[in-house]
Amino acid sequence: MRRITRHQVKTDLQAHAKIKGVPAGADYLGVMSRAVFQAGLSWAAIDHQWAALLDAFDGFDPRAVARYRDADVKRIMQHPGILHSERKIKATIANAKTLLALTKASGSFRKYLRSHGRYDEVVADLKRQFAFVGDVSAYYFLFRVGEKVPPFGRWIKTVEGDHPRIREMTSKSKRS
Repeated sequence: MRRITRHQVKTDLQAHAKIKGVPAGADYLGVMSRAVFQAGLSWAAIDHQWAALLDAFDGFDPRAVARYRDADVKRIMQHPGILHSERKIKATIANAKTLLALTKASGSFRKYLRSHGRYDEVVADLKRQFAFVGDVSAYYFLFRVGEKVPPFGRWIKTVEGDHPRIREMTSKSKRS
């Protein structure tokens, strides 16, 4: 298992900041998985569990996660300190496989993301290709990995609800 430093946990917990220079792999799957696990829950709950989730999922290395089988699902379901949602665990495994396939087909995941042209086109494809990804998690994911997203004030008019944590995330990014 990957060892998580105190600095890595603190940095990730503070602001859900944009990730600069995202390498292919773990950062993409980690950000997407965080969006999946946050869906329908308090972001603070997942913030609190993040180090344990990183440990349970081998740091979200997509090659490792894509090889997970039923025994790994059972292991993760028993891992202390995390949300034990079999559906979200299986979605993470499926998403790792999809991320690797799209990376291979496109040459890089960034090239895949940028092959769509408009924001609404990439969101539609993310929702089609990946499990548990909807409008809010797609915006979160794209924002965090440094892709172009509509300004929050315009985007919020297109989705149901207020989403104060997305508002906070985008406003903190402007101040950074």
